Amino acid sequence: MTLIDRTPEPLSSAPVLIIGCGDIGCRVAHLEQIQGHTIAALARSPDTAYRLGQRGITVINGDLDKPETLAERLPHVSTLYYFAPPPPSGDDDPRMHHALTALARPPDRLVYISTSGVYGDCGGAWIDEDWPLKPKSPRGQRRLAAELALRDWSRRTGTTIVILRVPGIYGPGRLSVERIRRQVPVIDPREAPYTNRIHADDLAAACLAAARRGQPGQAYNISDGHPTTMTDYFWRIADLYGLPQPPAIPIAEAREVLSPAMLSFMEESKRLINRRMLDELGVRLRYPDLAHGLPACLAGSPMA
Repeated sequence: MTLIDRTPEPLSSAPVLIIGCGDIGCRVAHLEQIQGHTIAALARSPDTAYRLGQRGITVINGDLDKPETLAERLPHVSTLYYFAPPPPSGDDDPRMHHALTALARPPDRLVYISTSGVYGDCGGAWIDEDWPLKPKSPRGQRRLAAELALRDWSRRTGTTIVILRVPGIYGPGRLSVERIRRQVPVIDPREAPYTNRIHADDLAAACLAAARRGQPGQAYNISDGHPTTMTDYFWRIADLYGLPQPPAIPIAEAREVLSPAMLSFMEESKRLINRRMLDELGVRLRYPDLAHGLPACLAGSPMA
């Protein structure tokens, strides 16, 4: 079986390119296709290529960790959505460098999904996009390095960039049900830090809005605007599925039993202000809080 089981559109005709076309990328592709746009996406495996091809997406074979596989150069497009994460280690994002170097010409506009982790621990404060960027975790530090590199590239090429700072994403197939079944402990509600979330469908809509209405060089907090805690989140999922709520333990004990990845989220507390997303991008949230979003995950989503 070849990587593309249909006759693809010429790559040069694709006005939209998605790099990092996973769940969110496919949702964005769907929204762009509804508006009549041809979509191309990078795929590094036959399985991914087949899945994208089945969605009517033109496949470009290549691996961001192997720049030699991008030797044919990525096509010129009007809009580039860059959703690929940095590598799991290191101080910067060589994947982004490889992708930008492989572009035939810079796009008119690039939308980048970053993380709210670039703010670091804010002590539970309500923060907007002008809050100082002081990432605490290596994950957040790599994202900040990518943001800065992207801004430098934008100044050199003239491409308009829009940065989306995204917290925890939830949606159909993205809930930690198995974790709850295993009864992995959560933090005592009295000590649990604030965390923020956005439903996958609303994130996809925000990406589309950023490509249309995002201000050049602007960053946007993409959140439902109703932060709770990770404890509240997991307990709500347990109730939704009729499972026992995971036990709550003091944060000192959690540092001994939880994974480093989970602890990196638990040791940062912030509440994201999403006013700029609502006012400038014109996003109208389908799921403005967990009470609306979680039941929709159980029932399925129009774009799932």
